[in-house]
Amino acid sequence: MNEALKFETYLFIEKKKLVICVIKKKTFEVIFKEEKLLNDDNEDSKLKILDEFLAQNILKIEKNLKNFVKDTYIILDNREFFPIAISIKKAHNGNFISQENLINPLNVLKNLCQFSFKDKKIIHMLIENYQIDGKDYSFLPENLKCNNFSLDIKFICLSKNLIENYESILKRYHILVNQILNAEYIKQFQDQQNPNIYTTASRIISGYNKNEISLVNKTLKSKGFFEKFFNLFS
Repeated sequence: MNEALKFETYLFIEKKKLVICVIKKKTFEVIFKEEKLLNDDNEDSKLKILDEFLAQNILKIEKNLKNFVKDTYIILDNREFFPIAISIKKAHNGNFISQENLINPLNVLKNLCQFSFKDKKIIHMLIENYQIDGKDYSFLPENLKCNNFSLDIKFICLSKNLIENYESILKRYHILVNQILNAEYIKQFQDQQNPNIYTTASRIISGYNKNEISLVNKTLKSKGFFEKFFNLFS
């Protein structure tokens, strides 16, 4: 197995702090962590400091890993995240409801969101509620027939311009952005067993929240049922 595949690199960008952290995938052991406090929350200043921060630390990480850092996950705490709530209702004529039945309505909503907010990119797509024949469910029930169902969907979006700024800086170090994660959303899943935001983020990326539709690069291996239908990061 390629050594680089055993690790995940995270860049945590907060209002007053930058953190770069590398963890082992299976054990979640932190093998490198460095941070820098910020005095200025101005986005242009933050981008400049981020560039300097990466210049100081990427080589250190690569020496530690004895491998190149090729990609990273960005955990972002930023007020520019833009939530969008949309619902859709479908007739189902007394048939069993399954994940396959959700593909078309989810695609309709995803396309509607992308068309309506062309300057935004979907970061997270979450099923907040299933209503089946008038009854609410937190998760899709198994072996259930219904006459109709509706889905309440929450999109968490971010400015394409801001994303491109981060991608541009990382490209200078030959690093691709695997995925951007909303810090506020990730923190909802932290607990006593997983108090580390990087561990929690890794679990979310791996499909821990069954109500999140995974949005992945087409070149990455599918991890879940929905991923083959929602390839927004191509």
